[in-house]
Amino acid sequence: MHEIETARLYLRQFTPEDLDELYRIYSDPEIMKYLTGVKTREATEIAIHTMLQRWEQNYFGMWALVHKIDRKLIGRCGLAFLDKTPEVELGYAIDKVYWNQGLATEASFASLNYGFEILNLERIVAVALPENITSQRLIQKVGMKYEKNAHYYETDVVYYSISREIYQCQVFS
Repeated sequence: MHEIETARLYLRQFTPEDLDELYRIYSDPEIMKYLTGVKTREATEIAIHTMLQRWEQNYFGMWALVHKIDRKLIGRCGLAFLDKTPEVELGYAIDKVYWNQGLATEASFASLNYGFEILNLERIVAVALPENITSQRLIQKVGMKYEKNAHYYETDVVYYSISREIYQCQVFS
């Protein structure tokens, strides 16, 4: 079981008991606007199962984000393979009640650290819809640099990346 603790969050693997809380997040149109769109309860259940399978297969995946004070599941963050590629992508979704508090940034830094320091990845990427300025700001805040416009997940996106070398220079400087 892979778990990480940050200043304000616990990052842990999902369990089937997380279904109600994750469904509450995944069924909110405002939260899912720039992601895959709202999900049904059944699709959320499949998503949890898939996330657990990916951890078993790849030794990485999405963590459940649990707020330390509330002890409540507030979203997900972690690493996954970028749409039909061998590249590893940072991804996140957080309950809108917790927006603008730096929690997604905190979880993203923890995920990058796991990718570079535990998995020894050479590079991690992130994509966002061009109109999702908030997500792009977060991606930039964790040190990723814009590389190109691209097409993934059947849509046009902006593509960012960071190398392990650049990440380590930022962390240890």
